Amino acid sequence: MALAAGGTPEIAVRLAVAMTSLQVAIGALNDVVDAPRDGGRAPSKPIPAGLVPMRLARAVFVVAAVTGLLLVVPSGAGTVAVAVAGLGCGVAYDLLLSRTALSWLPLAVALPLVPVYAWLGATGALPLAILVIVPIAVLAGGGLAVGNALVDVEADRASNRATVAVAIGRVAAWRLHAVALGSASVLAVALLPSDGRSISLPVIAVGTVGLGAGIVMALAGTASWRRLAWQLEAAGVATIGVGWILAIASRPV
Repeated sequence: MALAAGGTPEIAVRLAVAMTSLQVAIGALNDVVDAPRDGGRAPSKPIPAGLVPMRLARAVFVVAAVTGLLLVVPSGAGTVAVAVAGLGCGVAYDLLLSRTALSWLPLAVALPLVPVYAWLGATGALPLAILVIVPIAVLAGGGLAVGNALVDVEADRASNRATVAVAIGRVAAWRLHAVALGSASVLAVALLPSDGRSISLPVIAVGTVGLGAGIVMALAGTASWRRLAWQLEAAGVATIGVGWILAIASRPV
């Protein structure tokens, strides 16, 4: 996205490594918080399996979070603020919301920050057109979060983890996530800037195909297939986002 916005390869790599570090921090904290509940899972997660000591996992969280934020600093205070907000969403999920029916909320808030982070970090400014992505990304983020809850719905129910999929049931959760992701895809095409369609529509079409395949696969009965379906959905949403950035970047100045 940073490249599509006009950033140099060096800036794009720095922003990508920074975002990866922040995601590693969020994932590590999630494993730390969930370690007492993850014992006996199949396959077992790293901490309860004894592969990673709790102290090391906590250190990974701190080092990854600090590294990610420091890498964002050269892009300015605005980009740092966006990165901190995204990290905050992840921390809120890990500490407060992951075991509640509001588990979808942090990703619904955080996903719209991704194109803002990429564009602002690459160029130092934001075009008004990028704000159109925000409601689309909120829908997509909420849909992805519900889809992620579908992956482990049986295990979460057995461990009394009241995620949104447990709260409303697997079928209703699938319908909700399919409507949210489908609506986001339709809006992405309908609201696409007309002068950027020629370059971005093929990219968005590829993302939509992947997204649709993931939605269908999410009906599968096994968690492993639903996990693969969620990965396809996430890749599809990301591809649609890149298409949108390309459309905005190709508009005449």
